[in-house]
Amino acid sequence: MLFTRSIGLLMCCAFTFSVMAQSQPQVWLTKADRTALFTRQATGLRLSTAKNKQPVIAINDKKTFQSIDGFGYALTGGSAQHIIKMSAPARAALLKELFAADGNNIGVSYIRLSIGASDLNEKVFSYNDLPEGQTDLEQAKFDLGPDQADVIPVMKEILAINPKIKIMGSPWSPPLWMKTTYDARGGMLKPEYYAAYAKYFVHYVQEMQKAGIPIDAITVQNEPLHPGNNPSLLMVAPDQALFVKKFLGPAFAKAHIKTKIIIYDHNADRPDYPISILDDAEARKYIDGSAFHLYGGRIEALTDVHNAHPDKNIYFSEQMVVEPPDATTIDIVNPVARLIIGATRNWAKNVLEWNLAADPENKPYTDRGGCSMCQGAVTINGDNYSRNLAYFSIAHASKFVRPGAVRIASSEPDGLANVAFKTPAGKYVLILANTGKATAAFNISLKGKTYAAALDKGAVATYIW
Repeated sequence: MLFTRSIGLLMCCAFTFSVMAQSQPQVWLTKADRTALFTRQATGLRLSTAKNKQPVIAINDKKTFQSIDGFGYALTGGSAQHIIKMSAPARAALLKELFAADGNNIGVSYIRLSIGASDLNEKVFSYNDLPEGQTDLEQAKFDLGPDQADVIPVMKEILAINPKIKIMGSPWSPPLWMKTTYDARGGMLKPEYYAAYAKYFVHYVQEMQKAGIPIDAITVQNEPLHPGNNPSLLMVAPDQALFVKKFLGPAFAKAHIKTKIIIYDHNADRPDYPISILDDAEARKYIDGSAFHLYGGRIEALTDVHNAHPDKNIYFSEQMVVEPPDATTIDIVNPVARLIIGATRNWAKNVLEWNLAADPENKPYTDRGGCSMCQGAVTINGDNYSRNLAYFSIAHASKFVRPGAVRIASSEPDGLANVAFKTPAGKYVLILANTGKATAAFNISLKGKTYAAALDKGAVATYIW
């Protein structure tokens, strides 16, 4: 009898310890000196009973903002080219680490694809390439072409790991025969081909769906005010408004396509571009929201667009995040404070970095405007890969701020950039970057409880409880 009671007591204690371990607040840390790189700490947050004069990050889950669609990268043609060349076991290991959310995997939940080639492809192509002088108004010759060799099979493997991942498609250029110059770089879309280009988008969504790849959203044009990339297109705001309201929106409606239409997809220095389009009632009815990059402008401009049209969503669709390959320190606070924290505190439903993978020479990229400095989140060399700054900065959000999480209010003491979320599972997540000049001690308060914490300068931590 005594033996039975002892066993029962041991089982009870084990169960209690297990529950406590599961409820113990987690801390995942990256330090500037690389002694911790998105590493779970042995001890989590500790409740504080003594009062102190440290700065307080006050979290208020009664004040809510936007829901989150996810965090991730662009799966460029170049990224897919490197991934598909890996052996099956190496590729499976990489994709699991990136797209599964269990264990130490980082749970990427959003991917951006290029519609046709981007400047990080080996060569330029569209899905309807024709000799100069020929046209195909009905898109009878539409063909996903080169993407069938790498982007589509890689995307299928990703979907097998995370069937709910959200996918955004963005074009860098229409087919050359639709442009004012028969050149992938620059030029404008000829008005007589607006209807044909709308059908091009319809075919893209439908053909990707047939391949088992659901496109959640498309942007009308990547960087419409930068015609210097190869490929690229100049599309000014009045032209984009006209294209959406008279051609793309009606074409999607006629084909019963539910894929979201997102405008702008360029830097935060021109909030007037999306606002002017959303001011057009006829265009607005087809538009889900606006997308931004941050190579220029202020991240707060996203809030300006939200305030002008609060019924429309905000997305953050691209930012290059690079570091020297032989760096002894990691500037983790910069992308986390500017993008992960900055974009979500300014209404972004997602944060995407540029791009997923490249080789040690950052190849491939196109000539005449391709990006020779665009480092991947991972650098792939055969079956081996290494993790870069973009990997760790996204990981601090993607693993724990799962789709459906809601941003909640949190105060921001000087030097302690942060953003807080409540997840669909009822957990709280606080992402914090110490942008100050010294180690910071501080308190985190929520629902009458106070946690004491400290963070080295230049460090980033994600707290989960």
